[in-house]
Amino acid sequence: MSDRRPTERDRRRRELGQNFLTDRTIVDTLVDGLDLRSGELVVDLGAGAGALTRALADAGADVWAVEIDPHWVEQLRVGVGARRANVRVVSSDLRDLRMPRVPYRVVANPPFGLTTDTLAKLLDRPDRGPRRADLILQREVALKLARQPPASLRAAAWAPWWEFRLGPKIGREAFRPRPRVDAAVLTVERRDVPILPTWLGPQLRELLRPAWTDR
Repeated sequence: MSDRRPTERDRRRRELGQNFLTDRTIVDTLVDGLDLRSGELVVDLGAGAGALTRALADAGADVWAVEIDPHWVEQLRVGVGARRANVRVVSSDLRDLRMPRVPYRVVANPPFGLTTDTLAKLLDRPDRGPRRADLILQREVALKLARQPPASLRAAAWAPWWEFRLGPKIGREAFRPRPRVDAAVLTVERRDVPILPTWLGPQLRELLRPAWTDR
């Protein structure tokens, strides 16, 4: 049995739910398949050590690398932001972030414990949301969100403006620290023609709740 005492970084990893994608082959394959355009704005929520940030920047995107952990914010600024003019490092809790006012995409491996908060941030206000989001989530969650018809009240309330598609599985061995479950990519794309007006977005879940409860 190890006698090593938990470090401050260990404590932050537990509190912040940090599981960084470290398999470079998976990162490169994911980014290569995103059909990014040069100069396109991409937000990396929970950038961590910067694996996705680097790959996105190398693909020509303008990247916001959003991270709350001061250690990784500094590492991103020194190791990524200072070397790439197309990377902006943002020190922020993703839940408090002011999203871009211009069209943008999201490519991110957010903390698994913040999945609901992340999706709410991006999708609850369809008039302010991304054009597309490719998110690395727990595979069970990604499977549920990709089901048709929607399997949850939240997914049903997002469906008039967003389409969900399940992407490739990512094994737990691709992450450090290693989580207890596998992950998968969930792609969320804005509908070209929304089913309902965007102003209904913030209130639709509560409007649907009585009917959903009766189900």
